Amino acid sequence: MNSRPRVAFAMEHASLLSQLLDDDARARLASVADVVADDPLTEFASDRARDVLAEIDVLITGWGSPRVTAEVLALSPQLRLIAHAAGTVKPHLDESVWDRGVIVTTAAAANAIPVAEYTLAFILLAGKKTFESAHALRRRQSDFTSDDVPRDIGNHGATVGVIGASLVGRRLLTLLRAFSFRVLLADPTLSVADAESLGVELVPLDELMRRSAVVTLHAPVLPATIGMIGSEQLRAMKTGATFINTARGALVDHDALRRELVSGRISAVLDVTDPEPLPAGDPLYDLPNVIVTPHIAGSLGNELAHMGGSAVREVELFAAGLPNEHVVTRQALAATA
Repeated sequence: MNSRPRVAFAMEHASLLSQLLDDDARARLASVADVVADDPLTEFASDRARDVLAEIDVLITGWGSPRVTAEVLALSPQLRLIAHAAGTVKPHLDESVWDRGVIVTTAAAANAIPVAEYTLAFILLAGKKTFESAHALRRRQSDFTSDDVPRDIGNHGATVGVIGASLVGRRLLTLLRAFSFRVLLADPTLSVADAESLGVELVPLDELMRRSAVVTLHAPVLPATIGMIGSEQLRAMKTGATFINTARGALVDHDALRRELVSGRISAVLDVTDPEPLPAGDPLYDLPNVIVTPHIAGSLGNELAHMGGSAVREVELFAAGLPNEHVVTRQALAATA
């Protein structure tokens, strides 16, 4: 480009912007672009919003961004890039964005980092039977002996099953290479050659459920995947195995999951549930073989800077006339969350 792009922000509130863009990201952005308005737009109907939209080439969006429709695009004649500083773009972008030829990028790859790290931590803890041992120690206290430690403890050579070669799934596969796990992958969109390139064994979902000591779910929410983990899949899991869900609760039949967990046959780490949160009094809150966390695996706190930095990187590439890195195409929308 011959001139510096003009940039504005759109998200739910100014405090989110301050978390997304640290001092380094702001300096990088200022070096390649002119920021039209420091405060993010929280709506597109006011006179101020219309004035800002009329000037910009780039819109950096975040959680809670107002929806970009054909009417908004008409108010933004120069808009050429929407860089989303979060994951999915479906809630706030109309298909008219792609009709107009606006480049759309996402920071989903940056958001995958903390989710994969969270998952890896619980895979390792599950292999060491951490929660069972801690519960036994709490119950027996000074009467606890080495005989109370589960016999099948340990991570060496254990089998981990990863469902879905999504951005999070692939990031996790990379992290798992540092360990001695045998890794199985279930993903109907991949070939055996694809899986071999990832260093894993591609297997059908039911085989993965049957063979794995730890099963971790990383599939997108699509009409075809809702309820994909049901009673048949959960019954196939080994006694003593652990199920981890950091994707979405709707992928799992929670009545079937609850039955298996109440029985004590398997364990679970649930960062997402259906509904979310679970209703008061749900037995999953108090079971000793279940860890329920409040949707914290994704970017929060200082991790938001990963996503803000990713969006700024896309602006840097745009300003330099270079191809963007994490482009969301119209075709990709159908297969992504």
